[in-house]
Amino acid sequence: MLRCVTVSCALLASASGQCAGTPTGAIEIRAGHGGQPCFTIPAAEELRNGTPDFQSITVREAGRPVKGGGTPLWTMAMTGQRTFSVSYTMCIPYAGRLPVLPQTPAAPLRTGQLYEVAITVRAPPARGPRRYRGWFCMEGSAGRGPGPRALTWPLEHARGNACSEGTNP
Repeated sequence: MLRCVTVSCALLASASGQCAGTPTGAIEIRAGHGGQPCFTIPAAEELRNGTPDFQSITVREAGRPVKGGGTPLWTMAMTGQRTFSVSYTMCIPYAGRLPVLPQTPAAPLRTGQLYEVAITVRAPPARGPRRYRGWFCMEGSAGRGPGPRALTWPLEHARGNACSEGTNP
């Protein structure tokens, strides 16, 4: 069964401090092959703004600074003029290996750790976002293998360790 949660764009905009002229879009996080997360834009986002052209994706431990630490766990980026459209019907898998694209080797994801994913796009369609963000944890339970659980931000994080509490408002 496909489990997915769309992170609220309004919460993301307020949490990230983005101004109205540079909106941040939501990322939909799904369980992909082998329980690994995969990432895309929500259907509503695609209907509202069209399909953006992919530039890069980065997954890192949430709360780690981008500069001077917080090394990405995995990145993949387009080179030159190459690109593809990010649509709701496709999903970019964590650690996906496309030999033609520069990327870092993917670190294993740990249960109970909070992760942040960011997708940047080239010139966004219409008034669409240039950046999409989301947060997730890896979880597992008896009888069900590991899989991602998308989280809303900053509500769950403010409660403490949202990944181990198992809460999702």
